[in-house]
Parts: sequence; structure tokens; C-alpha cells
Amino acid sequence: MPAGGPAPYAPMGAPPPVVPPGHHHPPAPPRETWRRPSRVEPVPGTGFAVVHLDVPPVTSGLAVGALVAGIGSILVSLLVACFGLAGAQDGWGGWVAGAFAVLGGLLGLAGLVLGLIARRQIMRTTEPSAVRFTGRGWAIAAVSCGATGLGITVFSFALALLLQLA
Repeated sequence: MPAGGPAPYAPMGAPPPVVPPGHHHPPAPPRETWRRPSRVEPVPGTGFAVVHLDVPPVTSGLAVGALVAGIGSILVSLLVACFGLAGAQDGWGGWVAGAFAVLGGLLGLAGLVLGLIARRQIMRTTEPSAVRFTGRGWAIAAVSCGATGLGITVFSFALALLLQLA
């Protein structure tokens, strides 16, 4: 053991830091920044306390998923229109458009319903220490994209059936 006490900790195999005489040690890396607790409640009869921390708001996963479903619904509804128009003369347009219409309708309903649920989740009032959700604009966009995709799907499928029967 060195005369001045134990050597400072160094990872195994790493040489100890060399500091020339008269120079200071390099500054320590910054510690994680901790939030101050919003409230500390001591537990009676013990030396412990319950600490309440402020939780930063989180973007709602439901709103994100609803928006993805709504945009997917619009894209699939365009496939319904394209296949319905392209195959109307040959007689296969209605069948293919119908298959994609089921997918587009399900995606549109998912975007619409999940967007409404996400709006309710975001608008819900919570305790200060509970998780708060953001993403109101995403939820509104999801509702509108889901409804638009559903509407385009129904219209395109009806048009494909009309053209195939005519």
C-alpha cells in the first residue's frame, strides 16, 4: 500500500492518471441532474419519507398509433380506387377493390376509434405526480385521417362496383 493511503480507483488494466505537479485534477464528469421533489411526506413512526417527483409529460402512444392507422387507411383507400378503376373492364376490379376495401375500412375505423380514445386520455385530468399525456394535435389528425380514409374507401368501392356492373 502506498505511504499516502490507497491509490484512487482506476479500471483494471488502465494506468493511473498522471497529473503534473502544480496542476489540478481534470474536472469530474457532470452528475445526472435530479429534479427537486415537489412534495416530501414523512412516514409517521419511521425515519423514512415518501417523495413525490414531478413527472414530465409523455406523448400518447395511442395518438401515434391512431395517426399511423389513419394515414395507412388513406393510402389503402387509394389502392381501392386504383384497382377498382383499372379492373372494371375486365371484371376483376370489384373483387380486388373489395379485398383492399376491407383492409382500408378496418384501418380507418382503427384510426378513428383510437384517435377518439387518445383525445380522451390526453384531456383526462390527473394528480400532479401522475403521468400526463400530450399529443392532442396528433389525436385530432388521426380522427380526421381515419374518417377521410374510411370515406374514400367506401366511395371508391361503391364506384368500383358501379363501373363493373355497368
